[in-house]
Amino acid sequence: MNRLTATGDYIYTYAYTNDEKALCQMEMRSFFGNDTNEKIIKSRVEIDASRSPFMKERIEVLIEGETLQDIIEQAAEVDMADTTFKVIFLKINGLAEEDYVGYSGKRDVERQIGLAITGEADVHHPGVIFGLMPFAGRWYMGRYTQSEPIWFHHMKKPREYSTALSTRVARAVANIAVPNPMGVKAVDPCCGIGTVLVEALSMGIDIVGRDINPLVVEGSRENIAHFGLTGRVEMGSIAEVEMAYDVAIIDMPYNLYTHATPADQLGILKAAYPMTEKLLVVTIETMDHMIEEAGFVITDRCIAKKGLFLREIVICQKAV
Repeated sequence: MNRLTATGDYIYTYAYTNDEKALCQMEMRSFFGNDTNEKIIKSRVEIDASRSPFMKERIEVLIEGETLQDIIEQAAEVDMADTTFKVIFLKINGLAEEDYVGYSGKRDVERQIGLAITGEADVHHPGVIFGLMPFAGRWYMGRYTQSEPIWFHHMKKPREYSTALSTRVARAVANIAVPNPMGVKAVDPCCGIGTVLVEALSMGIDIVGRDINPLVVEGSRENIAHFGLTGRVEMGSIAEVEMAYDVAIIDMPYNLYTHATPADQLGILKAAYPMTEKLLVVTIETMDHMIEEAGFVITDRCIAKKGLFLREIVICQKAV
């Protein structure tokens, strides 16, 4: 096979509702350092598309050009040898008008590229899938990967709370807190039923859980084990944590089992200060003054919606 060399660029496509847009954009900023109002983003940062609950697909760019003809000419130099292949023109919502191509046009482009490549096409079980799309006035083709909705399989847990974060929100929260898990140690010291823990552990994030309620500690451990994951969940208050972590995720207690007063909330934030440099807070009410009083500086935020129920997601760093 005449192997193509990756350019180092990746193109990601997204699907989200209007209610999810702000959370998705905050996740983009954590992954890539910037966001977009379009449902496509191009970056040199490599992310497994299955990590995000909003990503649909990823193209690892191998060929790019100003015109489709540029792509066809470069594709003609590819010899797949014994590896079968398939070419797909991505279905994208919200493309700029100049980039839009209709259904029959897409099938025609797929055929042209497929005929240009030397090798055997296999539409059902290809060894390699090439993705193709126009974006921002240029054409791109590369290795195509479709996101697997792993979070979806976590929706049915043995132990659940009606007020727990949805799996989609929990997965995005884990990504925002730990966009690059390499060498990062995280803690969820008010972990509740373990919704964030399950998502984080399933993505290979090194995270431990903790809660003061023995019932939810037991439930969290059961949920983690149910999905074949391995993670530690301890019982005890956040004030008893002695280890240092790179990041802490705190979904502020507010349900029937763990009602926290403002004094309790401030106490939780102050207890987080000595154990972490970075803090992600999930709260149903704005608590900027408490966060600042606890010694943190807010660096990013968004509103996550679940019907009429609103949560604020706030990222903080320890004040210098």
